[in-house]
Amino acid sequence: MSGYHAPDSAPTSSPTSHPAFDPEQQLAVLPPPARDVAHHPYPTSSMAAIVKGIDLTDSPPYARSLNSTASNSPRIPPLRQNSGSQTPRVRPHATTLNIPGMTRSKVSPDGRIPQRDVASKLVIVMVGLPARGKSYITKKLARYLSWQQHDARIFNVGNRRRTAAGVKVTPQPRLAPEPPRLDGPVRAATILLNGVAPRHTEPSLFDLNSPEGPGQELHKQDEEADHSAKFFDPKNERAAAFREQVALDTLDELLDYLLIQGGAVGILDATNSTIVRRQHLVDRIKAREPKLGILFIESICRDPNLLEANMRLKLSGPDYRDKDPHQSLQDFKARVAAYESAYQPLGDYEEQHDMQYIQMIDVGRKLIQHRLKGFLSGGISNYLSSFNLSPRQIWITRHGQSVDNGLGKLGGDSPLTERGHCYGQALHKFMTHKRKEWIMEQKSKLAQASFPPLPGDNTPPYPEMNRELDEKNFCVWTSMLRRSVETAEYFDADDDYDVKNWEMLNELNAGQFEGMTYDEIARKYPEEYHKRAKDKLNYIYPGVGGEGYLQVISRLRDMVQEIERITDHVLIIGHRSVCRVLMAYFMDLTREDITDMDVPLGMLYAIEPKPYGIAFHAYKYDEERDWFYELPHYRPQKAARGSV
Repeated sequence: MSGYHAPDSAPTSSPTSHPAFDPEQQLAVLPPPARDVAHHPYPTSSMAAIVKGIDLTDSPPYARSLNSTASNSPRIPPLRQNSGSQTPRVRPHATTLNIPGMTRSKVSPDGRIPQRDVASKLVIVMVGLPARGKSYITKKLARYLSWQQHDARIFNVGNRRRTAAGVKVTPQPRLAPEPPRLDGPVRAATILLNGVAPRHTEPSLFDLNSPEGPGQELHKQDEEADHSAKFFDPKNERAAAFREQVALDTLDELLDYLLIQGGAVGILDATNSTIVRRQHLVDRIKAREPKLGILFIESICRDPNLLEANMRLKLSGPDYRDKDPHQSLQDFKARVAAYESAYQPLGDYEEQHDMQYIQMIDVGRKLIQHRLKGFLSGGISNYLSSFNLSPRQIWITRHGQSVDNGLGKLGGDSPLTERGHCYGQALHKFMTHKRKEWIMEQKSKLAQASFPPLPGDNTPPYPEMNRELDEKNFCVWTSMLRRSVETAEYFDADDDYDVKNWEMLNELNAGQFEGMTYDEIARKYPEEYHKRAKDKLNYIYPGVGGEGYLQVISRLRDMVQEIERITDHVLIIGHRSVCRVLMAYFMDLTREDITDMDVPLGMLYAIEPKPYGIAFHAYKYDEERDWFYELPHYRPQKAARGSV
């Protein structure tokens, strides 16, 4: 085999000596020695050379230039080719593993693969009867996916239906109509600051594309469109046709978001309670783009206490607000009965047609899944399995002052200063006080609860409120770093607290810049300093172990799911980047704001999950009083310019 030589017609000159030389075109004319190739023992390297007609014992100059990696041997880089389809970015996944910022390719150097590969996008179609917690699920899911850097958005058919039919809607107070900046609030769930909703409200997010859009004719014929229970009766053909059109228009808006605006995940929030409706949605999606992924998520509630709490929320919603709660309750039950008369849960039909779905029973107590395809669908299932409605508090703070804090140094593992130890002691005393106060408040709320709710009551009790509140555990989680562990020393000495150390809560690793100040980095490495200042979210510190914010988000994914899963109180004593990332999840901050949130030493944040969202409180440590005082109407702020 080593004696094989190319035919006389084969070129023997270097590519640099021939201006029209094309190695791929020239080598293609050489006949491969089929017999020798078939028996060659090294098909991965030598065989390739033989197929191209190259003598390995006396390689011509151009062969050496193609294969050599020596510094003095110029290498011809391969050209990107399209070997089949004219649209290589629209194709089935080679792998469905997609973590924005952590998975990159040549066509997606920023790691945002779904922006360029339609097969990475996902349509989530909600299924379920009214008052089954679908909107609660969609809001939390959208918040989680956005925090994980997937561009996700909710498209609510009910909101569009009310707008289309001309129903006057006074939306529930929320912190901002747009994805919030740091000085504004949240988009994916209601947040009560210090237990009080802000005064301003937001406009509808689902305006019609045309003033003569669906529902206008109905509205002209009936100035006050009737959206009582009879409107949802399947036998009401006119209303059914209207609702069907509104659902399809909302789906079209979702598809525009994915296919035109670069979105990654679109969530269709509606009942979608029949097989015919769901198949119609699938057909419309596939007609628009057959490679889009589709995941059905059905919420089923069997717990009567859970249903009661859900109905309370519905009675304070846009269809029943400011109306008699007793009459509204009867009407809402009639609406549910109308849906139930035609309701068909997910099951045999979807399985026979190879559709992926998740059934969520009693808000995460039980999950059933079928044919989940891909990392994203599997991750969604894991996240949904962590849901619980147990009343509890989540506290987040940084460690006390460390030696390196005083010196302005990055990272390290320095001990606390005396001031830092005092902070840890005050934190233990304050948490013990708030723990007792919380139990008294919950028992008082439980004793005063009524159903139907009184006018203005928008905070229904939890279904789990009948459990023993005194038995609730209190977890204290720290990082493995000394300054975090030492801040928890007074909790560790108290048997009433369960203290654990987590490596995933460690501060962002600054790589070769560990132990330096930002001024030193700016002087010695100005290019790196400006590179980080320009894009802190995607920046990764150079050197061994260097991380960026996307790496912190990735390693805290399991931590967030554990926080959502446990029913106990938890206090997290973390670091600046860790607190920023966790607060960004709970407060639903945009990706532009995650890295700039002001989280100074001495601040303590309380997050209380509710069926409608969260209640948020902020406290500041007063060294003179050795105690914490609440900051009224506090919102996350942007750090001062020049701050880390």
